[in-house]
Amino acid sequence: MDLVYFAGLMSLLIFVHEFGHFVCAKIFGVKVLMFSIGFGPKVVRLRGRETEYCIGLLPLGGFVKMLEENRQDPVLPEDKHRTFDAKPLWQRTIIVLAGPAMNLLFPVLLYMCVFLAQSEFTAPTVGFVLPGHAAAGKLQAGDRVLSVNGERITTFAELKRWVKRHPGQELKLKLLRKNEHAEITITPDEHIVRKPLGIVQREGSIGVGPHRPSAVVGVNHRQSAAFRAGLRTFDRVTEVNGKPVASLSELEAIIRQNRGETVPVTYLRPTLVRGAFGSLGNFFVYQSGLVALTPETTGADMFARTGMEPVDLYVSRVDLGSSAWQAGLRPGDRLTHIDHAELTGWSMFEERLLGPPLKSHEIRWLRDGRVQEARIETTRPIVVDDAGSPQPAVTIHHWRPHVPARHEGRPSVLNYVLPSAVEETVEVIHFISVGLWKIARGELSLSTLGGPVTVYDVVMQERDKGPGYLLWAMAVISINLGLINLLPIPVLDGGHLVFFAAEATIRRPLPLRVREFASLIGFIMLVLLVGLALRNDVVRRWDVIRAQAEVILG
Repeated sequence: MDLVYFAGLMSLLIFVHEFGHFVCAKIFGVKVLMFSIGFGPKVVRLRGRETEYCIGLLPLGGFVKMLEENRQDPVLPEDKHRTFDAKPLWQRTIIVLAGPAMNLLFPVLLYMCVFLAQSEFTAPTVGFVLPGHAAAGKLQAGDRVLSVNGERITTFAELKRWVKRHPGQELKLKLLRKNEHAEITITPDEHIVRKPLGIVQREGSIGVGPHRPSAVVGVNHRQSAAFRAGLRTFDRVTEVNGKPVASLSELEAIIRQNRGETVPVTYLRPTLVRGAFGSLGNFFVYQSGLVALTPETTGADMFARTGMEPVDLYVSRVDLGSSAWQAGLRPGDRLTHIDHAELTGWSMFEERLLGPPLKSHEIRWLRDGRVQEARIETTRPIVVDDAGSPQPAVTIHHWRPHVPARHEGRPSVLNYVLPSAVEETVEVIHFISVGLWKIARGELSLSTLGGPVTVYDVVMQERDKGPGYLLWAMAVISINLGLINLLPIPVLDGGHLVFFAAEATIRRPLPLRVREFASLIGFIMLVLLVGLALRNDVVRRWDVIRAQAEVILG
């Protein structure tokens, strides 16, 4: 059944490609003799008025056979004007381009289906604002963004898309703040995003998120009211004086209203359990507790009055043996500086730590209120793709849970779904194009080429994850088919376009023998590429089988 499923999916993508050729040929009056999906023996044959529609046994290709003067089939005098060769060069170019173009446009529809299938979107309400970012001092937690540059938005995804696409450009936001309308202007910070294959993109960021930080606190000073009461870092406050607490902002509001009265505080403390379930692994469980907290009577905020603060800059885990571990950094430490710059949030720490160039960094932290510092080395690069694009490993981790935000309905199809689908398609086209270019230049190993076995594995894996993942895989495969067919190899559509370019240059078609010889060379090249891809498939499959055998045999 899996093979039948795979054959059906590939046949659909091939149909899309050949349908582009077929429709354009019909539009320009070219007589189409056969429309075939698949090669080998024909399992289905349907005869139309002038076209035979076929399905072959092997669903790994297809073709549209048009009437051509150079073919062995006789051409009746009344059909001479309907041959492919008789059409103007621009029409022939469109007919050839239509197949790959359909493979590149079809993913837009697939991605639209993915976005439309998403049933839960977060409301465009600000949950938190990171210090030191563009939104600091302009947006507040609880603000609901109604429109950006006059365009109404209904989800946080739409806000994020606007910000991402406009780095360094002023945006006008209309807000609902405390039941009153307000307008602000904000300029997203520009960030350089480095992706695999050496791709670099400019993206905007304003430092806001839709989810409110949970009431998990950090307590670093032993003399603080919270520490004396018995609260510790990573405790999750659930109730204060019998009043349920979900978010950090709710906890701050309760402390702000307190005038020094002692109040009972209920909390949950994550506790590590080692070797659980027969030493299968380690995990954390919550243990509940109750303390009596007496906030100070003076102080500007929750930290000044109780010693509790957001847990964002507290280290939750340090990888054993890492440079940070050897330098003395431990879970529960609060980071304060990196390379003499004061940290305003974990995102700033990661940007400085993992940003190029890879180098050592001086970090400073607090432990029990005492300052400590050390120099750490950025972990050696890990090659994440065959182009050798390095990504430093993250060895210092934090834990900042959030309160789930309220979900909204679907966003606008024209304002969000369609533009997002187009952007995703363009991004995948760019990524695959860069990969093909690097292979052609020898910067990317030929071992990255995959054949039908790899495509089959990808389809089966994504199908098991769900319909959305399968549509994403189909879109990527369709784009691959479109771009590969545009390669300047005779027998492929790209090869025909090269012939047309030569014809436009010399003002006459290339001699038939030249085209036939070039097609033979192109066919040999194609066979070699397919053979190489199949070899890579076999090697990958063998590596997987060997790795599984090693695990089983110990």
